[in-house]
This record gives sequence, C-alpha cells and structure tokens, in this order.
Amino acid sequence: MNIAIIIAGGSGSRMGQDIPKQFINVYDKPVLIYTLEGFQKHPQIDAIEVVCLEGWQEVLWAYAKQFGIDKLKWVVPGGRSGQESIRNGVFHLEGKAAADDIIIVHDGIRPLVDETVLTDVILKAQQYGNAVTSMPYNEQIFVADDEISTVSFIPRETIRRVSTPQAYRFDLLDSKYHEAFEKEIGIYGSSYANTMMVELGVRLYFAAGSDKNIKLTTKDDLELFKAYLKSDKDNWLK
Repeated sequence: MNIAIIIAGGSGSRMGQDIPKQFINVYDKPVLIYTLEGFQKHPQIDAIEVVCLEGWQEVLWAYAKQFGIDKLKWVVPGGRSGQESIRNGVFHLEGKAAADDIIIVHDGIRPLVDETVLTDVILKAQQYGNAVTSMPYNEQIFVADDEISTVSFIPRETIRRVSTPQAYRFDLLDSKYHEAFEKEIGIYGSSYANTMMVELGVRLYFAAGSDKNIKLTTKDDLELFKAYLKSDKDNWLK
C-alpha cells in the first residue's frame, strides 16, 4: 500500500494573509485541495493522511467532501515545528501501515506535484527503501570567505536540489523518527525527513523532480502558481 502524508500544519505567516496559506482560495479552490487532487488522481496512491493546523480539521474534511477527495482517511493535528508535524503523521500510522508500505511525505503548499514525479518517487522507494525528489542545480554556488568576497566555489555537478515528495518504507521512517526524537538528532530548525535521515546515517536515493513543483511561501509564489494554472491547465490539470 502507498500512503501519502500531506504536511499542512503551518500558519504561513510569511504570506501575510489572514488565513493559513494552505487554505487560501485560488480560483475558488483552496491551495491544499490542488495538492490533494494530485494524490487523489494518482492510481498508485491508496490512502491520504493530512497533518493539519489545529482548528482547521473540520474545514479540511468539508473541503475534501466538496471536492471529492475520498482517499483522505485521516486528519492528524500538527506539531510546533515541521518535524513534529511529520512525526505526528508517521506515529499515527502505527498499527495502520505495514512495514513495507511506502509512505510519501509531501508539503501541502506544493500544489503542482506531477504524476510522473509521484510515480518515480514511489518506484525508487520500492527499489531502495527511500527516494527523494531532486533536480540538478543550474547556478554557480560560491562559498563566502567574508562578508564581501569569496575564493572558492562548489561544483554544481556535485549538488542536487531536494524537495518533496519524498518516499520511505514505513518501517524505516517510523524507526528513524523514534530514534531522532529520542536522541534529539535532526529535528531542529529547518530539518525535514530527508536531512534527518542523512544525520542518522541513512543513504538517500534520488528520484525525478520538476521545476513546476514550487513551494508557496510568499505572495510572489502565489502569483507564479496562478500563472501556471492559467498557462498550463490544458496539459496537466485534468
């Protein structure tokens, strides 16, 4: 079984709106619903769990019913951080998911997840036990020597941009979240499932990515999302 955990526990303060950014309406549909539709329509996704901002659970259930998201099986309260939210979602699946089930972790504010990206991350996780969506980095990266200059760079061929969706066997994901919170490793700041795994000694495997898989953090990101909807809906929004 393939289960998606959609992380929607943040308040989205950087968007500067009165409601959480995952619930902002774009063309009469909440951002989070666009995200969920990508998983709802994918034939290999069997069930969806959303880790939701406290106080918005009933709103989410209502939207899911309105827009036909019937793969949504569980809504779990979010934590105080992104890592706590993922942990809450993972631990809630104990007793529900089998050890070899594939768990796909995805940001609720990445509404343009592509079917081919989801397919590849699931396939790679089935092969290797985990997979992270990735893209080449096409800009030059220089290391600051001081505030105004540099004398070294990182060859861009050696780095990858990693985002969500990410996929893991449930037994790996569950055991590593227990280990991380018991040892307080990989759970602070901007840590995520992938960075935590590496800090705990796990080798990660790359899966396909997409430049359209943007994260809606600012108003500019929201405008870009709207532009994608207008320009490309005939190709991808079925």
